Amino acid sequence: MKLKINDFDALIVVDMQNDFMPDGVLPVPDADKIVPVLNDYIKFFKKKGNPVFFTRDWHPEDHISFKGFGGIWPPHCIQETEGAMFHPDLYLPPDNKFIISKGTSKDFDAYSGFQGTILNDLLKERGIRRIFVGGVATDYCVKNTVVGGLNLGYETFVLEDAIKGVDVNPGDVERAISYMMEKGAVFINKNDIVG
Repeated sequence: MKLKINDFDALIVVDMQNDFMPDGVLPVPDADKIVPVLNDYIKFFKKKGNPVFFTRDWHPEDHISFKGFGGIWPPHCIQETEGAMFHPDLYLPPDNKFIISKGTSKDFDAYSGFQGTILNDLLKERGIRRIFVGGVATDYCVKNTVVGGLNLGYETFVLEDAIKGVDVNPGDVERAISYMMEKGAVFINKNDIVG
């Protein structure tokens, strides 16, 4: 497959935060290894003048997803902490970037970048029809953001060279990939994009 990026395309970088890196509190194995690949995508989209969206977990200290408050996860990505910051080597363009915070209310969890955020509004305002998604974790926030985009009518591409999964239960990543494909997502890598 060869794809040419056009004016109706946007890049979504999912949750590349310190707490999800290999030495974080909720580590995704090898998550740091995709930073250079994502940086290439970010610079490519920016050079083309296309918008780049960065989603992040941005939780209050008493968030519903945390073990002490009825959830299944250790406290992570607490607002304004070092763990919630983006990986230091991730390229954040000084302009042409949007930061989308999710899970900001203590009573509402959000695995998708579309849940409880203005991401869809921002895409629609810009006439975006196709989204390209990379980041972590394949089996959680990437999967849910991809399926959310598909359900909202976007043609959705998953950057298979720029995702990493956590595989809490063995086979989770494989099942997530199959599910995204069944829903209509197309898996591509850098070699599939021309120009």
